[in-house]
Amino acid sequence: MRSDPLCEDFLVDLGLAGKKAIVTGASKGLGRAIAEELAREGADLAVCARHQDELDAAAAELRATGRKVHAQAADVTDPEQIKDFVTRSAQALGGLDILVNNAGGARPGTFETLTDEDWKADLDVKLLSMVRFSREVLPHMRERGAGRIVNINAVLGRSPDPALFATSVNRAACISFSKTLAVELGPDNILVNSVNIGSVLTPQWENIRRRRAPNVPADEFFARAAEGIPLHRFGRPDEVAGIVAFLASERGSYITGASIDVAGGAGGHI
Repeated sequence: MRSDPLCEDFLVDLGLAGKKAIVTGASKGLGRAIAEELAREGADLAVCARHQDELDAAAAELRATGRKVHAQAADVTDPEQIKDFVTRSAQALGGLDILVNNAGGARPGTFETLTDEDWKADLDVKLLSMVRFSREVLPHMRERGAGRIVNINAVLGRSPDPALFATSVNRAACISFSKTLAVELGPDNILVNSVNIGSVLTPQWENIRRRRAPNVPADEFFARAAEGIPLHRFGRPDEVAGIVAFLASERGSYITGASIDVAGGAGGHI
């Protein structure tokens, strides 16, 4: 729990002190913000990403909070690397209570431009990584009698955009996966929720700009993109991290199967 003397009377203890959490895709962007939020709330962390150098830099800052951190390079599309990472994480931290499935990648393209390889790669990094990580952490959570799984999805799964065709389709599957898994794991006191993000300023959006409008300056591209958001701005990673920490905490103990949009009002659905 944070200790700001100016708002000490208003702090809410989320009950995350001493919890053991995995965050995937945690070397930068949204995953790093989520890991930082959980660490500040007192959780020990296991973090993974593809590039060990970026991961080491993130882990050094996370350890500065005083929490235990296990950092291991892992490709979330490789089942064996996932299994090894989860096993080593549980050993290093002394158990697992929380899984945040954050890893993903931007793959712009319309139905006519996407190849079979594009579809397979997008499905692998989004839906199948969630499936595989969830499968591996379940024995550890059941051993502790409870758990939290928070899947980072996108509002495109509910309000599709043909320019991001694969993401729109596969994120819908991710949202359904979260809901279905929540029903199955409810009796085990393992809560599963989906956080659906909109336009949040992360390195993924720069990847989208390079593929969709490489000749448009970044400032201009993001300004145009923000016009369609009711709040008229992109979100910040910390604005997503807060709701993730809440869902992972004891304060969210009666929330499961929820699909929560953190998107500045974007998304034309009810």
